[in-house]
Amino acid sequence: MTGWNEVFLGVIAVATLSIAIAQLGIFVAAGLLARRMAKLVDRVEQELKPIFGHLDSIGRDAARATALATAQMERADKLFASLASRVEQTASTVQSSIGATARSGSAIFNALRAAFEVIRELRQSGRRRQGRSEDEDALFI
Repeated sequence: MTGWNEVFLGVIAVATLSIAIAQLGIFVAAGLLARRMAKLVDRVEQELKPIFGHLDSIGRDAARATALATAQMERADKLFASLASRVEQTASTVQSSIGATARSGSAIFNALRAAFEVIRELRQSGRRRQGRSEDEDALFI
């Protein structure tokens, strides 16, 4: 058994040595893979940095444009509210002015009509007097 013990011990030693060499190979390959992955990550970061910078500036510009549009809409809303208020005031002023003018015009028209009726009555009464005086003149003779 002594011979077989040495053979098995040699097989165990060779197997342990091969496992150690395989593990060293795996560690070296993992290190190389990790180095390649680090380079890839650095490269991707370098490629994406400008894109993220552009996206950030686009976001800032969009926020600024939205704020400006909101401010413009608020200004337009105030302008239209003011315009509507002024139109209502103007309409009521014009309506009251036209109403006052119409009342004044109606009063003037009524005064003129009354004046014409007075003149007509004076003419008619003057004609009646002339007619009587002619009748009386005929009787006088």
